[in-house]
Amino acid sequence: MTLPPLLAGRLRAWFGRPAKRLPAWFGRLPVVGRLVLAVAVTMSLVLAAAAGLVYWRVQTALDRQLHDDLAGYRHSLDQAVRAGTTLPPGPSGSLYQVLDPHGRVLAADGTVGHRPLLTPAELHTAVRGHAVRRDVGSLLPITPDTLRLQAERVRAGGATRVVVAAVRRGHRDEALRELLAQLALASGLTLIAASYVGYRTARAALRPVERYRTTAAALADGGPNLRLDVPADRDDEITRLGHTLNRMLDRLEASAVRERRFVADASHELRTPLSLLRAEVDVALHRPRSAEELNQTLRSVDAEVQRLIDLSNALLALEELGSTGHITRAPVRLAGLVDTAVAPHLRTAERAGRGVCADAADTTVDVDTRWLVPAIGNLVDNALRHGTGGVTVTASVHQGRLRLSVTDEGPGFPPGFLPRAFDRFARAEASRTGEGSGLGLAFVQAVAVAHGGAARAENAGGGASVILELPC
Repeated sequence: MTLPPLLAGRLRAWFGRPAKRLPAWFGRLPVVGRLVLAVAVTMSLVLAAAAGLVYWRVQTALDRQLHDDLAGYRHSLDQAVRAGTTLPPGPSGSLYQVLDPHGRVLAADGTVGHRPLLTPAELHTAVRGHAVRRDVGSLLPITPDTLRLQAERVRAGGATRVVVAAVRRGHRDEALRELLAQLALASGLTLIAASYVGYRTARAALRPVERYRTTAAALADGGPNLRLDVPADRDDEITRLGHTLNRMLDRLEASAVRERRFVADASHELRTPLSLLRAEVDVALHRPRSAEELNQTLRSVDAEVQRLIDLSNALLALEELGSTGHITRAPVRLAGLVDTAVAPHLRTAERAGRGVCADAADTTVDVDTRWLVPAIGNLVDNALRHGTGGVTVTASVHQGRLRLSVTDEGPGFPPGFLPRAFDRFARAEASRTGEGSGLGLAFVQAVAVAHGGAARAENAGGGASVILELPC
């Protein structure tokens, strides 16, 4: 179906109009002010529509009654004029006039006299056979002698007469003015009450938001361990906002704790190699040294620098994995993953006269190789550093979970070390000057947790064993 061109053009003009934006001053109002203003405007429209409907219904009923009285009175006047009898009295406040076609008053009610009720144009219209209906005076502003008249042509004995019947509108207009006053008063009081209720409701609804803002401001000023007071027996938008903000505060606090821990750990662990470096340099500068002594000093310095690099890399890897907790899983062959992790340590094991045996199931797992390969490498390196005998790496999948273990044939973990084996900088030996940074097992646990799994250390079969279990 094709729309007419004019209608199509109007539709395009209407729907193509850009949406009107709210005034700038409205956006600068407080939220409570905007809500109250919106309630007031909406209630004004609703009340105006309701008042208009009530006024229209009452006016229609009064006009219908007035019209029936006027029509009945005019009908009796028409019959009397046609019959040439005495004009009958009408209802209270009624008036009449009988005019000839030239506008001369032939008969009239005493209160009207010979003042014509019709204008020349209206008289001409009535003589031509058309009914004339008109109101005299206005409802507002108040005017005296308000009338509703009706005039029609009547044939009486071959002559043409115009019969004008009128009734006073005083009672009708007074009733409508009283109705308008009552509607205005009721609407005004209702609008005030609705605005007050809207204001109190908005304040009550936004009071938790203000409380949250105050708590957040205290937290920004350095207040420790602050949490929003969120009711536990509610589940509305504000309550859910409070829970979300509390979770955000938990993450911020955890992030701050990690940052402080990172700084503390770094400063604590870097102090020893830096002190050793300074001591080596001081000794070398204290007196002239031979080329062999300088070479030995440089080798010692190189070892400490490498230790600093390894420590820094381990700390940064732990911080990256702990702060984001983000891993990217991808399918990979389990046997190939284990071989990739073990390969860099085969030469070290061969030089030490030890063997590394890898036994991995021929299946595919969904893991993040970026983190899992160095985690397995850390476990193999720890077994070669601190254990004896052969190192066995086994990996299998059962019911959607990967179980990976690295076991050596050494003396195992000291019993007092097992509860804190995965703590940062935890070492089985008391001295901090030995090999390793004490971050390897902490990194392994972080990788397992990031995958949604767990890590545990135990002594099994006369050796130390570290087991990773994670969904794959």
